[in-house]
Parts: sequence; structure tokens; C-alpha cells
Amino acid sequence: MTKRARRDFTDEFRREAVCLVSTSGRTVGQVADDLGIGKSTLTRWQRVFRDADLLSGLHDDVDKELRRLRKENELLRQERDLLKKATAFFVKETSR
Repeated sequence: MTKRARRDFTDEFRREAVCLVSTSGRTVGQVADDLGIGKSTLTRWQRVFRDADLLSGLHDDVDKELRRLRKENELLRQERDLLKKATAFFVKETSR
């Protein structure tokens, strides 16, 4: 079994690939095939850039701002839950 060498892509390439999907009218699979990357890779890049855009700050568009705030709330809830679990773990460990 041969291993494929891991390829590193620049952020500019990733942004251009994501932009191609949204502006070309072609599917994610078609664009991924044309660029020689995996469909799942391109889908992940789309999600990363969408989330980064949503969390980038205030937006003029009310719907976009609402999505950004909901995403931020979700992240804050996850962090809070993680801290609660960590606190409970350390309390349990120190009481032994």
C-alpha cells in the first residue's frame, strides 16, 4: 500500500476554491475534481470559511448577524459545558 504525500494549500488557494463553488454554478464535486482535491476537503473548507465569516464581527445583514450570534452562543455553551466537566473531574480527583 502506498501512502500519498500530504499536500499543503495556501489560504488564498482555499478561498479561491470556495469562491469557485459559489460563483461558477458547478457542484462541489465538479470543482473538487477540476482542482484535484477531495470533495470532503472542499466541503470542509467551505464550512471553515463560512464559520470564520460569521464570527468575524458585526454585519449589516440582520440574518447574517443573527446566524453569527447563534454560532457564537453555541461555541460559548460548548466551552461552558467543557469547563463544568473539567471542574467536576478535578473536584473528584482532589477529594480522593
